[in-house]
Amino acid sequence: MLFSALLPGERLRWWHVAGAALGLLGVVVLIGGRGVAFDPAFALGYGAAVLSAMIWAGYSVLSRRIGAVPTETVGWFCGGTALLSLLCHLALERTVVPDAAGWAAIAGLGLGPVGLAFFVWDHGVKRGDIRALGAFAYAAPLLPTLLLIAFGQGALTLSVGAACALIVGGAILAGRDLWARRAAQA
Repeated sequence: MLFSALLPGERLRWWHVAGAALGLLGVVVLIGGRGVAFDPAFALGYGAAVLSAMIWAGYSVLSRRIGAVPTETVGWFCGGTALLSLLCHLALERTVVPDAAGWAAIAGLGLGPVGLAFFVWDHGVKRGDIRALGAFAYAAPLLPTLLLIAFGQGALTLSVGAACALIVGGAILAGRDLWARRAAQA
């Protein structure tokens, strides 16, 4: 969302930054539960996570910048990523062949939430409000948490409620431009 200010015709306002900060705080509350501790033993992993976030943000803004590239191109990126992942797996991991349920889960993830998500995201960053989309993306850790609670695999706690309020509030604040346009059109 912060990188969106680099796009022509886009302007980053205080409510975009504040909404993103609220959403991020909500994610920290959700993931941290009763507290957040950073173990230096996992510094490489933390660094990889930050680098991945920066790459994803850069990809999203670049995708908007070169909007003429068709969304179908995402399939080639996914294929290239799959090939690189296979090479890394063969070089670094022990192969365990999944059973039928495992293969079904892999196919379901590849076609549904993972595969479809990339196409929808690309379409959204090219044609939608990129700042609002970035703020709404904070719901990604919240939705699975709520599903776990709904299916009896998690508990609705005060920290989950606070995280939900922060994430939704942040998304509403960051999407202020979007809400104002819709109200003006009505």
